Amino acid sequence: QVQLVEFGGGLVQPGGSLRLSCAAPVSISGITAMGWYRQAPGKQRELVASITRGGNPNYNDSVKGRFTISGDNAKNTVYLQMNSLKPEDTAVYYCNAEVLISRGPRHDYWGPGTQVTVSS
Repeated sequence: QVQLVEFGGGLVQPGGSLRLSCAAPVSISGITAMGWYRQAPGKQRELVASITRGGNPNYNDSVKGRFTISGDNAKNTVYLQMNSLKPEDTAVYYCNAEVLISRGPRHDYWGPGTQVTVSS
């Protein structure tokens, strides 16, 4: 199964920063948006941030002002700069790529997940 490639997870102290990156293989074409979801223990998967090919971002309210998402369409790559990290940000982060086929349904591709742990 085709997966997205993720980098940048790790352990960081509260108030610190991490930068996540995600690249979609060339075999995945027609990507209309990419972003990051996360799932913490005992909680549902939730959107962290996403960005469309046109550069329109969407953020979870809990990360607004702290996280910044950006993309490089030529590389099928997205970046998530995470600043002022809190223990509540601890989760497995999954990269997502959205593909909308003309006259067809939405299809999502996923990365394997990368652990982000915010702890002193």
